[in-house]
Amino acid sequence: MSTDKVADTEQCKKTILYLHGFLSSNQSAKAVETINYVKEHHSDIDIIAPLLPSRPDEVVKLLNVLLKQYRTSLIGFIGSSLGGYFATWCAAQTSKPAVLINPAVKPYALLDDYMGWHQNPYTKDEFEVTADFKQKIKSLEVESVAELKILALLQTKDETLDYKEAEAKFAANELEVIEGGNHAFEHYSDYLPQIIKFLNSSTC
Repeated sequence: MSTDKVADTEQCKKTILYLHGFLSSNQSAKAVETINYVKEHHSDIDIIAPLLPSRPDEVVKLLNVLLKQYRTSLIGFIGSSLGGYFATWCAAQTSKPAVLINPAVKPYALLDDYMGWHQNPYTKDEFEVTADFKQKIKSLEVESVAELKILALLQTKDETLDYKEAEAKFAANELEVIEGGNHAFEHYSDYLPQIIKFLNSSTC
């Protein structure tokens, strides 16, 4: 490969941020499947899957750092569950597309059932869900999403979140409601070609 071609390849490198959910990690099954799929099929794309902190104020700090760091190569976001909520916020901040996998629409409304101390089963990090924690999550809500480029993938048998909330929230966006499934999103790997195609619309 010539020097010019190497330079072109580096210049055209693209970045997607994958954001995991609550009490999950960047080593979750979907995160690993996404990374492996992109490595195999899209050599021009980097998947950045950060380990999100347990506390929402620290999440915001990290996301702001990442948005700045990858601002010239970022083409979009993938977010699962609470990560979908964060991905929606990122999409609003950057005007970049986002794919949401069984996204949480109003996670702050669910936190009353999670008040108290928790341990992330992946990282063993311990943290406390408080009223302040809940308010900080609420502060990231994006009220109007109609103008954002979003693909929401929902499974009707999600045992954690009511898919109808996301169906209503993202009615003006690209939306796919799949009968059955679960919160982890069954057969996720089958949707990866569609997900990457949706995000990989920019050219260089």
